Amino acid sequence: MKNMNAMWKVKNSKVHGRGIFANQEIKKGQKVIEYIGEKITKMEGDKRSNRRINRYLNSKTTGSVYIFELNKKYDIDGSPKYNKARYINHSCSPNCEVEIKKGKIWIISIKKIKENDELSYDYGYEFDKDDYKDHPCKCRSKKCMGYIISKDDWPKYKRYIKKNE
Repeated sequence: MKNMNAMWKVKNSKVHGRGIFANQEIKKGQKVIEYIGEKITKMEGDKRSNRRINRYLNSKTTGSVYIFELNKKYDIDGSPKYNKARYINHSCSPNCEVEIKKGKIWIISIKKIKENDELSYDYGYEFDKDDYKDHPCKCRSKKCMGYIISKDDWPKYKRYIKKNE
């Protein structure tokens, strides 16, 4: 297997903070990077998420939560600096997706990615009318919804906006 670190590099992103960029062409269907960190219970994951969200909502800085759902019982806290996958930004038109197999979270390319392109995936945030505005999207794609909302929930969001305009 190729050294995956040779496939990408972390650098400043126009989308948000830091991002991961292709060092070379990446073929469709390739494992790009594993999302790693501390395995924690759902209850602990919820506590950490809420604490981090509140910290960022009450400050002038932007931040990230880095809690990733592994399965029904566990989450992965990807906040440690050794987890470079935490730098992959959300996009409404992503070039990667998440695949969870055998207790591992992989970021897989869903199309050919050119050298120097930023890697992205759909974060999969469920639409919630009470807090969707807390997660503005800055992906700048032609299909951008304006908020980080799972593509599966776009119809729900559009119905809500139409009803409440």
